[in-house]
Amino acid sequence: MMKFLVTGAAGFIGFHTSMRLCNEGHEVVGLDIVNDYYDVNLKLDRLRMLDKLVNFRHVRVALEDRDGIAKLFANEKFDRVIHLAAQAGVRYSLEHPFAYTDANITGTLTILEGCRHNDVEHLVYASSSSVYGLNTTMPFATHNNVDHPVSLYAATKKANELMAHTYSHLYGMPTTGLRFFTVYGPWGRPDMALFLFTKAILEGKPIDVYNHGKMQRDFTYVDDIVEGIVRIQDQPAAQNSSWSGAAPQPHCSSAPYKVFNIGNHQPVELEHFITCIEKALGKEAERNYMPIQPGDVPATYADIEDLNKSVGFHPSTPIETGIQNFVDWYRDYYQV
Repeated sequence: MMKFLVTGAAGFIGFHTSMRLCNEGHEVVGLDIVNDYYDVNLKLDRLRMLDKLVNFRHVRVALEDRDGIAKLFANEKFDRVIHLAAQAGVRYSLEHPFAYTDANITGTLTILEGCRHNDVEHLVYASSSSVYGLNTTMPFATHNNVDHPVSLYAATKKANELMAHTYSHLYGMPTTGLRFFTVYGPWGRPDMALFLFTKAILEGKPIDVYNHGKMQRDFTYVDDIVEGIVRIQDQPAAQNSSWSGAAPQPHCSSAPYKVFNIGNHQPVELEHFITCIEKALGKEAERNYMPIQPGDVPATYADIEDLNKSVGFHPSTPIETGIQNFVDWYRDYYQV
């Protein structure tokens, strides 16, 4: 059994990942400052669930607190680190840009430094499908160029990949970035479409449907995301002996560096997504059609061949099943 640091443990994916690792018998230190980007009570309730586990401990240290993070690493001596904490949200980044440089850039640098100075076996960190930006070649593949982000959030995630590669190259530190595709499921974030739509429909309020319902997203169920994280963390990134600087592949390197997509490989149109929610709720939505928002991309679709080859896994939860599971959780949690 190993000792893990999971950053963002009070967050949606961090909560599920911490729970999975603890249930497998590992020791997990969950770092989370519990900010108020969304409902703090939801985060605290996730932590209460984790605190019931004898092999979980929560620590409150800000990612950008250099001394605090350095002391945490020095005292705890983690075997592996799963870095999921970040300032999330594309639209929020339009109005609060410095929150993203603080948490996502400076915060990731403190984690990289902590890993470097304390012989961490493997750093796995969250990237995002948003890095594909203006790319229109579908499905999105990790060997594609991702140099044209359309939001600051996406730019910080791309920067995280570049920073990780630098540390892998300079210090031989294994790092693996995971580009998550629209994660959903029980305990999900209140700023995400599934939560917003479910809440509004139950309250009899109209829902804002962007890009006139023509958006497509590769919705990925949270249990599939966690399965990918757990399998990948157990295979530290290795040098690719066939990598060449004359024809550099962006998803691997001569350094112990790797990037994967984790998506359902099944893009779903927003209208169908809403129909599934209506069916799970037994109630129709009143739609308010809107143009596409700044920073949004019209479609996402993950190429997961590399993930399947490397760890023998591909997400497979049907959207109907995942949405029903979320609705069941939502009704129970909010007593609706």
